[in-house]
Amino acid sequence: MAAACAGTFILAATGLLQGKTVTTHWGLEAIFVEKFPDLNLDIEKILINNGNLITAGGMLSWLDLGLEVVAQFSQPSVMRQLGKLLVVDTGSREQRFYQQFCPVLNHGDQTIINIQQYLQTSFQQKISVAKLAQKSCLTDRTFLRRFVQATTLKPVQYLYRLRIQKACDLLETTRYPFDWIANQVGFVDAGACRKIFVRIIGLTPSEFRKRFH
Repeated sequence: MAAACAGTFILAATGLLQGKTVTTHWGLEAIFVEKFPDLNLDIEKILINNGNLITAGGMLSWLDLGLEVVAQFSQPSVMRQLGKLLVVDTGSREQRFYQQFCPVLNHGDQTIINIQQYLQTSFQQKISVAKLAQKSCLTDRTFLRRFVQATTLKPVQYLYRLRIQKACDLLETTRYPFDWIANQVGFVDAGACRKIFVRIIGLTPSEFRKRFH
């Protein structure tokens, strides 16, 4: 059995995905986790093959899914030849190449929402947990617990994702060198920014620009 994009919700509802790692469209992550908190979701992958159960993420991921089925029941070489005939890229790719960081703001914790809105406009600044906690009128420990509960990310992880998303936007829309972009989004060290970029996006900045500019 197989499912693409939101179709994973149907398979999940049957109980067949228990104990399996699955994927769906990255934009549906929050809804999926809310509905099926016990399932292991990996939205970085564009396709996950569990042998008798395959899930794919993205609206057009049925193409990846179809090619995977061809490879599974014939040979990878047949799948690659089919891709050439259909003019479809059969090279390895991941869903995180295309994923955008869209902060969740409907969690109901207004104090944390205020901090998220502050970070949205102040991400270039030097920001610490202590500073955010003080701004929230909370202790460091209470702020950290509520922030992670609301966003599923630690403040530093959240800030890095904001900065890297801004870097992606600049790589797509400008021709400025990456060192300049890194500085604009709040990194003093462009090398550190590059490492975090690769860890989050799965591509180097130059590979990302080549793919999406």
